[in-house]
Amino acid sequence: MSTIVAISTAPAIGGIGIVRISGDKSFEILEKIFIQKNPQDIKDIKGYRIKYGKIINPETKREIDEVLVSYFKKPKSYTTEDMCEINSHGGMIVLREILELCLKNGAILAEPGEFTKRAFVNGRIDLTQAEAIIDIINAKTSREAHESLNQLEGFLSKKINAIKAEILDLMVSIEANIDYPEYDVEEVSNKESIAKLESIEQELVKLSKSFENGKILKEGLKLAIIGSPNAGKSSLLNSILKEDRAIVTDIAGTTRDIIEEQVIIEGIPFKIIDTAGIRNAKDRIEQIGIEKSKKAAKESDVIIAVFDNSVELNDEDKEILKLLRDKKAIIILNKTDLSSKMLESNKEIQEVNKPIVKMSVKKEEGLENLFAELVKMFNLNEINLDNELIITNIRHQDLINKAIESTRMAIEDLKINMPIDVVAINIKQILEHLGEITGDNVSEDIIKSIFAKFCLGK
Repeated sequence: MSTIVAISTAPAIGGIGIVRISGDKSFEILEKIFIQKNPQDIKDIKGYRIKYGKIINPETKREIDEVLVSYFKKPKSYTTEDMCEINSHGGMIVLREILELCLKNGAILAEPGEFTKRAFVNGRIDLTQAEAIIDIINAKTSREAHESLNQLEGFLSKKINAIKAEILDLMVSIEANIDYPEYDVEEVSNKESIAKLESIEQELVKLSKSFENGKILKEGLKLAIIGSPNAGKSSLLNSILKEDRAIVTDIAGTTRDIIEEQVIIEGIPFKIIDTAGIRNAKDRIEQIGIEKSKKAAKESDVIIAVFDNSVELNDEDKEILKLLRDKKAIIILNKTDLSSKMLESNKEIQEVNKPIVKMSVKKEEGLENLFAELVKMFNLNEINLDNELIITNIRHQDLINKAIESTRMAIEDLKINMPIDVVAINIKQILEHLGEITGDNVSEDIIKSIFAKFCLGK
């Protein structure tokens, strides 16, 4: 393989910048541009060692920067190849000069994710671990990062490989019966085979169902705040964010467009959408805002419907209640610091049958009760990262679902006494689907699409 190089730190000013090199010529290229403070032959430098010195232009002898160079000798490196990392001062000018020197002296520019791809191709990690690396980099919360770290440590790989071992054990007996029918080979009875496959199906279904929690961890939840004008929607947004993000006035209809912000609640990312007040508006601009409000409510994972508890429900409020009927929703009765109209007893509100939280956003009362309802609604406290394996990758879930389907087909074939070689086809399909998850048998196109998501230096 060629020797690759890339800048591994973000393209911005910082205290430290790193240029990473991997391949057979890594140390050869480094010796041309790096002058050690205390010279030592590369043969005598052990792996996981750092040397201090200066990067120079070998043609002009001009000093580029003083650096620390980390040495990693094969196979004990990230890629399992000879590697080095040049730690320079941060700043793109210096980093680019070092990169150019590496390119001029025999390296080629790495493709996105090529360092990790080499780790996969060289067998240091499997495909699930490679995907976990990009998930760690892109993690928006500590809980998501923790689950991605579990994947990187091989939790999913171990589970998938354990299931594959069970299937292979079953296949051995089946194949022996197919290949050597003339010998007295003990045939696995249909009853035993069905029991094994049903046990495997249960394990796969449990993994697939965990994706619901995994999706919440990775993508978060979309929360739309709706209500009539001046009910307190924008004030609620500001209270959740703990900043004055939305304009708040006594004038009804202040918010004309949707406002989107991200916030972490109980370790889960929420995209909160503050919407225009829903009412019968004649203003064309306000009408557009109201249509956006209804669309945001329809597309959200949960609706927070805010009502002014100091006034009676009007026709506009009743229209808002209709939007909640087929959605996960929480009703906020705001302005409890004012005279109460006891809307919690209102027939229309009770018929919607949604959780009710009484609040005074102005006095910052009741926000913790709203968070508690969200936790309860989505079982956020049940996402226990220490005790269960959670699928966060839709590619994994899709392949697990295909494996489940093949398992069910094999069970059905056994129940109707299909020939054993026909049953074996579906069992082999289970192995193929699970093998695609770990990368044992996966197309080059899928590999390319996965590593294309990485940055250049990873």
